[in-house]
Amino acid sequence: MTWAKIMAPLSGGEGDQVVLEAGAHVAGAFGAELAGVYTPADVADVMPWMGEGFMGGVQATALESLKEAAAVGEKKARASVAALAYEAKSFIALQTPVWANLSAESRLSDVVIFSDEPGRGRGPLAEAFQEVLADEQRPVIIARPGLKVGGVVAVAWDGGKEASRAARQSLPLLQKASKVVILTAPRATTRALDPARLQAYFAARGVTAECEMLPDSGEAAPMLLYAAQKAGAEILVAGAFGHPRLQEFIFGGTTRSLLAADSPSLFLSH
Repeated sequence: MTWAKIMAPLSGGEGDQVVLEAGAHVAGAFGAELAGVYTPADVADVMPWMGEGFMGGVQATALESLKEAAAVGEKKARASVAALAYEAKSFIALQTPVWANLSAESRLSDVVIFSDEPGRGRGPLAEAFQEVLADEQRPVIIARPGLKVGGVVAVAWDGGKEASRAARQSLPLLQKASKVVILTAPRATTRALDPARLQAYFAARGVTAECEMLPDSGEAAPMLLYAAQKAGAEILVAGAFGHPRLQEFIFGGTTRSLLAADSPSLFLSH
């Protein structure tokens, strides 16, 4: 099992370079293609708000300005991909309907990578992040400083569907890790979880993992972050779940708290 295509949504802004460099690092570890996908604001989403006769006056000017901004953004995004020192790369500029085309691209990608801002609900790609993770249920990497394939990976485990999917989909990442630590927070779930079962699942697939039981007090997110930091984890794998527009996640909002943290990088799956 490996990854062959890493998708990086781009906005045409300064954050593109960060996500492209992170994407190249991840893609390079697997000999994978890195697809830079320009994701502009969709003109079709704006038109219904303009009402009848929108092609006159102020409305027409606003529409034209939006098209011009999209063209400028595409040019910048294309230039960022061209300047990236990674050979196996491609560039795609999404057209209307942008969200439908973004969904189609994500379905044929192994992992979608974002910088930190969209996960915090900020910037032009915030909605794209929600669409890919929650609506399309594609695995996502939130790239933060210190992202490293081949280092230490922590796996948040509660025995549920989302955590199980995240554990399965992250296997290529775990198989390259120097160390894998399974973190469990018993009071974060009512399920009867057994981390040894996940440990055995990993072992059957060539991944040796340690287990660490978190204290039975306090909120799960700070404990997970502390334990991941203590283990020296560059990446934390977690299951995400809930309403895409409200960003309500597994562990009673734990993943939302993880998205608000500064480190480590995250591998999320819903």
